[in-house]
Amino acid sequence: MTALQPPDSGQLRFDVGDAAGVREGYRGPAVCKIVGISYRQLDYWARTGLVEPSIRKASGSGTQRLYAFEDVVRLRVVKRMLDAGVSLKKVRLAVDELRARGRSLSDATLVSDGDSVLLLEDDQQVLDLVRRGQTVLALALEPVISQLRGEVTAFPTERLTDDGDIVTTDPTPPIDAAGA
Repeated sequence: MTALQPPDSGQLRFDVGDAAGVREGYRGPAVCKIVGISYRQLDYWARTGLVEPSIRKASGSGTQRLYAFEDVVRLRVVKRMLDAGVSLKKVRLAVDELRARGRSLSDATLVSDGDSVLLLEDDQQVLDLVRRGQTVLALALEPVISQLRGEVTAFPTERLTDDGDIVTTDPTPPIDAAGA
């Protein structure tokens, strides 16, 4: 486990190559634009534990959640399953089953016919996550991660200081005066 997610957090884990201990991420409005969901959806999914921000959770009125890149990947996967016709209830069942299996999904492929969510284990085995592991939109997660890496560069990251303040980082690289 990384420092961003303690083992008891209950969040679906992804190994997306982010450095452990990094406290840089995205605020809710940027996450909504990146993933293509409403702020109301994001808030609901965080409050109900489907996908919670791993850098900073809301802790009362006026505080802002801060989502790591890994959280954005989770949100995109949930959105894609919903877009494929999988009900939110079945998405939750699939996420819960993956958590129970302790799976890292950086190399997994999810398959859905809109009714069930299947995990392609290898070329011999497909597990039905909605029916708790019984033995179709394919969703390979590596392309999702690669696409998101490109998309998030257009948005500022937010760094959480040791004092609990959020500092915005400009997404455009500074112009080198010597090279200009």
